[in-house]
Amino acid sequence: MQRILNPNPSEWAALTKRPTQNLEDLEPGILETFQLVKEKGDAALRELAIKYNGVMLDNLLVTTEEIAAAEAQLEPELKSAILQAYSNIQLFHAQQAEPIKQIETMPGVTCWRKSVAIERVGLYIPGGTAPLFSTLLMLGIPASMAGCQDIILCTPPSKDGAIHPAILYTASLLNISRIVKAGGAQAIAALAFGTESVPAVYKIFGPGNQYVTVAKQLVSKAGIAIDLPAGPSEVLVIADETANPAFVAADLLSQAEHGPDSQVILLTTSKSILDQVETELKAQLEVLPRKEFAAKALSNSLGIVLRDTDAMLAFSNQYAPEHLILSISDFESVLDKIVNAGSVFLGNYSPESAGDYASGTNHTLPTNGYARAYSGVSLDSFVKKITFQYISREGLQQIGRTIEVMAEAEGLQAHKNAVSIRLKEISDV
Repeated sequence: MQRILNPNPSEWAALTKRPTQNLEDLEPGILETFQLVKEKGDAALRELAIKYNGVMLDNLLVTTEEIAAAEAQLEPELKSAILQAYSNIQLFHAQQAEPIKQIETMPGVTCWRKSVAIERVGLYIPGGTAPLFSTLLMLGIPASMAGCQDIILCTPPSKDGAIHPAILYTASLLNISRIVKAGGAQAIAALAFGTESVPAVYKIFGPGNQYVTVAKQLVSKAGIAIDLPAGPSEVLVIADETANPAFVAADLLSQAEHGPDSQVILLTTSKSILDQVETELKAQLEVLPRKEFAAKALSNSLGIVLRDTDAMLAFSNQYAPEHLILSISDFESVLDKIVNAGSVFLGNYSPESAGDYASGTNHTLPTNGYARAYSGVSLDSFVKKITFQYISREGLQQIGRTIEVMAEAEGLQAHKNAVSIRLKEISDV
């Protein structure tokens, strides 16, 4: 971790830049994959499974027998944990449903908005270095609650052609039965353009490696909606002298272990806390199974000492972290000052891992500074908002002249006529 003491605000812009990735270099290969999938469909997915996953697939789709067998392969404690997380996530997202409210903007003019589920969505769940069944909960629960008719799941197979049983068990809880053994850019291509076994979807959700990230960006240019811009995971911790250095180090490492391109940042008012956290990082890093990933991520990370809490919050808002942890004594008094963050964790006993798994909030969040303008995934992500209006004869008499005047001022005579012809009919009766 790079140490920086009291940087001038003029230096903050450089410090908030993420480690650069030259992802444009990946585009030609991904576009070739897209073309192959468009031309050969399922056959292309089988070819690419041999190339990238080292497995020859007889069936691209998971069978009902595979899904049924998954539950027996899981330890009871893991099943219980998944069920508890399911309950919490469902409860949190249920409160996001928007009731229809009819508003009479003036007598005889009634307007309202209705949430309508996206009919067919695709969920991409990584299964490489870690099978992210928690992400399936985060995406599958709101998709199901929103009423999406078709939910297509793509996830890469292991070398024996199997899908991790925790992913299959979670899919069964969500009544997701179309599960495609495909990963990487070819899975995104299948969801976007369709194959014999994979129907083309209207919106694609889910994280992935750099190839998946670029593939999603490319299909969005082709008119397929995606959940949000996503990149490597990140966390920013704000810690004062009341923070527990061991807790802070654990939170930093929990993001660093995602991958070598993850970024973690510690802001503190205390050089002593920075020293103690660095000591804890070294000790805790040594026993991590994913030590190599975490160590590389730490090499791109920062430990910054700033003068006070206001300065730390200002820096954080400029950085716009995916995850923000406030390990400070007076966090209640500063919540209104947080304007750019994906998800916020308050106090010494709110680890970021809680949001990743089971507290109820969604862990699919904007990264790379997109928290300045984007929200994380929610129930709204799986619906469209359609507006309706009904204008009675009396209502048109009330609002008609307003429309005519505005249309005429813009030089749009047909717009005016659409009102005038109706008003004339009313007056002639």
